[in-house]
Amino acid sequence: MPVESGSSVAARQAKQKRKSHSLSIRRTNSTEQERSGLQRDMLEGQDSKLPLSLRSNLLDLFSQIEREFENLYIENLELRREIETLNERLAGEGQTFEGADLAKGALKTKASHSTSQLSQKLKTTYKASTSKPRSNSCHARVAGSRNFSVTSWELWGGDSWIVSSFKATTSRAVCQLVREYVGHRDGIWDLSVTRTQPVVLGTASADHTAMLWSIETGKCLLKYMGHQGSVNSIKFHPTEQMALTASGDQTAHIWRYMVQLPTPQPVADISQTPCDDDVDFSDKDEADGEIEGPNDCPSVRVATTTLRSHQGVVIAADWLVGGKQVVTASWDRAANLYDVETSELVHSLTGHDQELTHCCTHPTQRLVVTSSRDTTFRLWDFRDPSIHSVNVFQGHTDTVTSAVFTVGDNVVSGSDDRTVKVWDLKNMRSPIATIRTDSAVNRISVSVNQKIIALPHDNRQVRLFDMSGVRLARLPRSNRQGHRRMVCCSAWCEDNTSCNLFTCGFDRQAIGWNINIPALLQEK
Repeated sequence: MPVESGSSVAARQAKQKRKSHSLSIRRTNSTEQERSGLQRDMLEGQDSKLPLSLRSNLLDLFSQIEREFENLYIENLELRREIETLNERLAGEGQTFEGADLAKGALKTKASHSTSQLSQKLKTTYKASTSKPRSNSCHARVAGSRNFSVTSWELWGGDSWIVSSFKATTSRAVCQLVREYVGHRDGIWDLSVTRTQPVVLGTASADHTAMLWSIETGKCLLKYMGHQGSVNSIKFHPTEQMALTASGDQTAHIWRYMVQLPTPQPVADISQTPCDDDVDFSDKDEADGEIEGPNDCPSVRVATTTLRSHQGVVIAADWLVGGKQVVTASWDRAANLYDVETSELVHSLTGHDQELTHCCTHPTQRLVVTSSRDTTFRLWDFRDPSIHSVNVFQGHTDTVTSAVFTVGDNVVSGSDDRTVKVWDLKNMRSPIATIRTDSAVNRISVSVNQKIIALPHDNRQVRLFDMSGVRLARLPRSNRQGHRRMVCCSAWCEDNTSCNLFTCGFDRQAIGWNINIPALLQEK
């Protein structure tokens, strides 16, 4: 029996491959022709008020979408086959991979990149808004882009393919949802707790307002309506009843408030839920119906002081120690230092290459840290009036969403590159701890006493870590409780007995949590 040579075998395989490819093309063309004929028959047989040409264009568009998904599906299958072939070859050579699937990792990277881009577009659209409140149709379009990102994520397999990089932990500490603060008509970007009596919660929203809430009752006590754009940040004076808000209308406002706390109501009996990974999580998003705001809430419409030096969106603002100066961060790539009494610009802090995303001041020293989309954060030192030094830190690969001080000598930075890094002010050459997560990290906060880091994520989760990078807990989230959109900010209030952690998100609500910190640290 004759034996084929290697060259003849290769030629025959190439010929079969070309023949198969030509058949595939003819089959595809034939299928498209049959589909277009079927579409014409459907158009003629259906009774519709739309013009025939418009209906035909719509069907063509949907056909293009279907073909795009078919191409993605085929690419998915090809990648899987290639990885299976590679794994078989490696297995034959005695090499294996533990705890990872290359195919799933490749697909996850591609899908997560698309999700991150859409999420960033959503944040940019809302924080820059300076127009009248959007109509329902406009809101639905923006919300629709967010929903598409979730759908594209699920197309590639969802978070079931994510390989966790967290350090092992067996925490079963109790994290209890105590109260929800509902009343804003759009997403909530930021929240803060007053440092003086009476202790109230403040929220800043894309609906152009800031609200003060009773922590114990969840009732709105005051609404600030002085801004003409999205309110992106809120911070309270260290000793007086004054608030500082930053807005998309390119200004920062300082305004005074006086509130009367209502009689506390008994807290609803909510069953204690362990902060573990066994909670039933639901991806079901509730309908974006209009939320009626508090009608009997008093309002303030005029600011005590208006700071106007920026040429772009003011994304964040904070009080320097003592409360006599404030710092603002803007999309014009600058941070400005103002005198509160005179409203005069003291310093303009320039150097970032792209828009700023956050600013924070040290609780006891004249230090400021600014974050930017240029992947860096900068430390500005005003302790010596004659010398204003600046240090640039390049520890991230994507937008630095926030960087905050701790009471000690640490800075904690979070980024869209899905990492959080802990730095020592005495040696900022490299981080002393790195936390790797599965989603972009927004405005983080660190508890004063125990230094627990609360991480709000784009994927609706909130996780707690210690300063060494060990994960302590994940707050419960399901279709019955927790956030239903991305979580934008977190804030600690350890002195409050009922709620010691607050979070807010783009589901238009803030949530008060009770974290059993002793149990959390005991099981560390």
